[in-house]
Amino acid sequence: MAIFTPLLSGFIAAAIGIIPPGLLNMTAAKINMKEGKKNALWFVIGALLVIFFQVSVAVLFARVIDNRPDIVTLLREVGFVIFSILTIYFLFIAKKPQTKKKSKIKKSSRKSRFFLGMLLSGLNFFPIPYYVVVSVTLASYQLFVFENNIIFTFVLGSVLGSFAALYSYIVFFGRIEKKTDYLMRNMNTIIGSITGLVALATLFNILNYYFG
Repeated sequence: MAIFTPLLSGFIAAAIGIIPPGLLNMTAAKINMKEGKKNALWFVIGALLVIFFQVSVAVLFARVIDNRPDIVTLLREVGFVIFSILTIYFLFIAKKPQTKKKSKIKKSSRKSRFFLGMLLSGLNFFPIPYYVVVSVTLASYQLFVFENNIIFTFVLGSVLGSFAALYSYIVFFGRIEKKTDYLMRNMNTIIGSITGLVALATLFNILNYYFG
């Protein structure tokens, strides 16, 4: 298998996972706007370090369960329940975020932003089940094999894709600052719609497994 395939697969999977507005990318954008690009990049580096280990653990776990379709289906069922609950919460229960007036924020050190990136990334457990499903799915289409060099290349692609997605928030978010209030007011709807689509896709896979 060509090395380029798992590299590109990891890159695309990471970009899809991080491009939707979330805690990491919104925080990176906020730090850039308030404290400058250097601090934002240190935040991103801290986050990427944790993402590297999360993706590695996920793919190694996927290698163990690759020959157990019953476990893969169980993971999908658990994922469907979780995403369904998140969709209901964000669309019907969560209060709309309130926009805040700009205020002067004390500039933090690069070291503190680095560890903040590690902390927020570590608190996000979504990448592990996400990359388990992605790698198992790719393997089912012969686009991925669980060999050490292929795994490393996939993980590298995921880190590069994560960096590209986070960096685009740093670069472009400031240019649409005037639209930030609109984005914040509709954040719950955006996130709820995304989790709803993921839940529907997961449900389709589950039904296809049992009745396909």
